[in-house]
Amino acid sequence: MDSRTGPSPGSGEVGMTTPEGLLLWGVGTSRTLRPHWAMHELGLAYTCRPILPRTGETQTAEYTHLNPRQKVPLLQDGAFTIGESAAIAAYLSRRYGTRDKTLIPEKAEDYARWLEWCFFICTELDSTSLYVMRRHRDLKALYGDAPNVVKSAGEYFTKQVRHVEQALSDDRQFLVGDRFTTADLLLATCLVWAIDYGVGIPAALEPYLARIVERPAYQAGLRANAPPATVTV
Repeated sequence: MDSRTGPSPGSGEVGMTTPEGLLLWGVGTSRTLRPHWAMHELGLAYTCRPILPRTGETQTAEYTHLNPRQKVPLLQDGAFTIGESAAIAAYLSRRYGTRDKTLIPEKAEDYARWLEWCFFICTELDSTSLYVMRRHRDLKALYGDAPNVVKSAGEYFTKQVRHVEQALSDDRQFLVGDRFTTADLLLATCLVWAIDYGVGIPAALEPYLARIVERPAYQAGLRANAPPATVTV
């Protein structure tokens, strides 16, 4: 099933472009939200295949041929295919970003700091903390019920997110430089995820998160990322 998100070719909407063959697979999770959000930040029209993880949809012969890891999200850009949410968002900005619309810093030191934040968020906040909780909470039928592991992972998130709190204590608007980047995109999805899981976030980060989730592209990404059964017309 295809879902067209963004204006169709020739719609005339200002700021939207339609790269040839831009197709995004996956909806329904914090990780699939990221490329949807990036698409809208960059003003890209694209087609979505709204498949979900662990429903068998990622295990079909068609999808396995595209992505042997059988994970979502996955981006097809013509003949080019790339997975991993952070990599997709960065690729889209590098490939289709403009001076006015970019999600990657230009200055060498800002770029290095951006890389550092992206790796930190994806490893320490996402994979080592929140996704461990997901495995033994939402997916415990597959990975086992381990309340002590869930508790420990939540505590680890709380410890690691203090680094973010310290960095933003100087009242900067964004993690790197003076504009929104994929580092903010990755961080915001993790902060929302932590709130949803009852871990919570430091009070000092609440104004930052409130600003980020007010972005029109975030709201558009949320709608595009909704599983088909929850979409209302």
